[in-house]
Amino acid sequence: MYKRTPSSVCTFTNSPMHNPQAILFDLDGTLADTAPDLAAAINAMRVRRSLAPVHYLSLRPFASAGARGLLAAGFNITPEDANYESMRIEFLNQYECAMAVHSRLFEHVTTLLHGLNALSLTWGIVTNKATRFTKPLISLLDLQEARCVISGDTTPHAKPHPAPLLEGARRLGIRSEHCWYIGDDLRDIQAAEAAGMTSIAAAWGYCGATEPKQWKADAIIDSPLELLELIRAKHLQVIPS
Repeated sequence: MYKRTPSSVCTFTNSPMHNPQAILFDLDGTLADTAPDLAAAINAMRVRRSLAPVHYLSLRPFASAGARGLLAAGFNITPEDANYESMRIEFLNQYECAMAVHSRLFEHVTTLLHGLNALSLTWGIVTNKATRFTKPLISLLDLQEARCVISGDTTPHAKPHPAPLLEGARRLGIRSEHCWYIGDDLRDIQAAEAAGMTSIAAAWGYCGATEPKQWKADAIIDSPLELLELIRAKHLQVIPS
């Protein structure tokens, strides 16, 4: 798992970051720490097969990669394997049975969201998680104030395709170039760029195997409070030093 040394906000583009009119978030690894329950589903499958559980820290970096990433980490299988589809279905059913046992919002996310509300900034969620998981999880994590929730099956394409982000902007009635998208995976940054949105890498999330500085995001943020500080500065038309 990649972990960045805390520092000031870093920008990596010469293009100006637009003053945001809306903030869109990824869910897993950005707003919510869902890795414990995702990892538990993999380990339940392993125990069922008389295999030793995989250490949580070995599974955590793959939490944003969904079933494909977690099955690869837990069983070393890929979609090309003959039994992949049956194991994918088993994993999703296992996860659905217990998907909010240990999952929580990341520290300071509630403060961040309250800060956005205080600025009268609209915010929403765009995730690759299927609606069958997203809808109950939004309620269980008390994220119902989101003005839009776009799931992985809301549009014909999932991230890194820009369609889900563009649908989020459409539902909010805000042009995509005036939206910021925050996520903890390379696919999030690619989707934001393709949608014409400002891209923010959430370095407090899972981040996978690559360093966020390689993603060419418009900014890398170490914590939700740091993100709120940047949003406030831009909202007030003050560029942080």
